[in-house]
Amino acid sequence: MKIQVPATTSNLGPGLDSCGLALALYLRIQVGPESDHWVVQHNLGTQIPNDENNLIVKTALDIVPQLHPHQLTVTSDIPVQRGLGSSAAAVVGGVELANRLAQLSLTQEAKINLATDIEPHPDHVAPAVRGNFVSAVMTGGEVYSVRHLFPDTDFILLIPDRKLPAIKSREVLPKEIPYQQAITGSAVANVMIAAILNGDLNLAGEMMDRDLLQERYRDNFVPKLKQIRQRANDLGAYGTFISGAGPAVITMCHEDLTEDIKAALQKDAPQARILSLVADKDGIQVF
Repeated sequence: MKIQVPATTSNLGPGLDSCGLALALYLRIQVGPESDHWVVQHNLGTQIPNDENNLIVKTALDIVPQLHPHQLTVTSDIPVQRGLGSSAAAVVGGVELANRLAQLSLTQEAKINLATDIEPHPDHVAPAVRGNFVSAVMTGGEVYSVRHLFPDTDFILLIPDRKLPAIKSREVLPKEIPYQQAITGSAVANVMIAAILNGDLNLAGEMMDRDLLQERYRDNFVPKLKQIRQRANDLGAYGTFISGAGPAVITMCHEDLTEDIKAALQKDAPQARILSLVADKDGIQVF
């Protein structure tokens, strides 16, 4: 059995802690035979545990403590601590591992709620489970989410060669903002979502560029954001936004412009990893 979980980006600029999108970049968990103890072989570096302390296994055991140990082989193309949902993917993978091994027959809603109890970011968790573009909210102890079809487009990821713990990026966000700023920021997010649903990526991208709720406070973590946005817009991109808490940046554009924009961004940020991909439409999959 193989479990596949997509990377995710969240916020998309103004949709703070609500809007999320699954991306065609994956964490894969190959479930091997039963064992005397949990063994997790992976390609994620020495700081990631390879026993029952691995986040995937810890999540599964939180849900079903009596699970019999297995050998797991984990491979991941999702960069760690770059705002692309690496920890959410691990938690969602752990929920699915428990679901399959214990034959729980969990619904999508149950998976999302269980995963959000551990990784409290439904804007990453919900699209990882459901795929595509998701609007989500956690209220009254429950997660409510709606899946939408994102219009066909390319996403260019600019991934810096440095990590950024999400908690550090969250600490710079203000505890309060002026009422009018909150109203306008919420309205910008609403127009962005409506534009996406209407297939108007030009308008959606403009709203992404007009966020008032979080990107302005994270300038120090993504110092080249304005330069990247201007360069991409000059070349015809729809819009640019910080991926999740950063420091990765995503530019949305028509496929005909992808290679030119990638080349320009690589010139501006020679140390960064730059790749292009599309949205994942399926969410978590089991083969």
